[in-house]
Parts: sequence; structure tokens; C-alpha cells
Amino acid sequence: MLKEFRAFIERGNVIDLAVAVVIGAAFGAVVTSFVQDILMPILGLLTGGINFNSLYINLSGKSFESYEAAKTAGAAVIGYGALIQAIITFLIIAWAVFLIVKAVNMAAKKKEEAPAPPPAPTKEELLLTEIRDLLARRNP
Repeated sequence: MLKEFRAFIERGNVIDLAVAVVIGAAFGAVVTSFVQDILMPILGLLTGGINFNSLYINLSGKSFESYEAAKTAGAAVIGYGALIQAIITFLIIAWAVFLIVKAVNMAAKKKEEAPAPPPAPTKEELLLTEIRDLLARRNP
């Protein structure tokens, strides 16, 4: 069983997948930071100073200063602002992945479109060509 596991791990696809997961996680962190630290403040400014992280519905009936305070107190809250931010993050990541896949597909398509050189004529074709040329010279 250990040998099978080792063979499984040593396959190139498993290692490629592991690298893709690590890079994907790092990419997700970069996009999350971009959305939280750059895009959302600009969007908040354009919408009149709304901080999307602080948007929530309080279900507990108690009053809290902020969404973070309500969460810390363990109150039942619906953080729809965080959901909006997560949706924006998802859309940006999905768009970036779409562009990457599209670029890879275009590169693969260009490689496929390169015309292959015509195959060399076979011995039979060469012999038939010689016979045709001889007959053409004989009967003008």
C-alpha cells in the first residue's frame, strides 16, 4: 500500500495539481486583498461612504456598534456586506481564470493551425509520374 501511495505521489499530474492549488490559494489571497483594500474603499467612496464590511442585519434584537462587535458578542447576524465583498472577489477571480484559460486555448489553437508539410510522394506515385512524363513526350 505504501508503494502504491508513493507511485501515486510521484506522478507528474499530482505534483502539478498540488502546485496549482498552492498558486491558486496565493492568487486568491492577492485578489482578496485587492478587493478589500483597494476596490471596496473606492466603491464605498462612490456610493457615499458605505463600508460594505459593516453592512449586516441584526437578528438578536440587541444593539451593537458594528458588525464586528455583534460577531464578537456571538449575536445572530447576517453579514450581507461580507457576502457582497465575497461575490465581487469571486467574480474577479473567475474573470482572471477565464482570461488565462482563453489565452491557453488560443495558444494551443495556433499550434494546431500550423499546416503540416505535405507528405513525400510514395514510390508508386514517383513511378507513375515518370510513366506519365514518358508517355507525354512520346505522343506530342
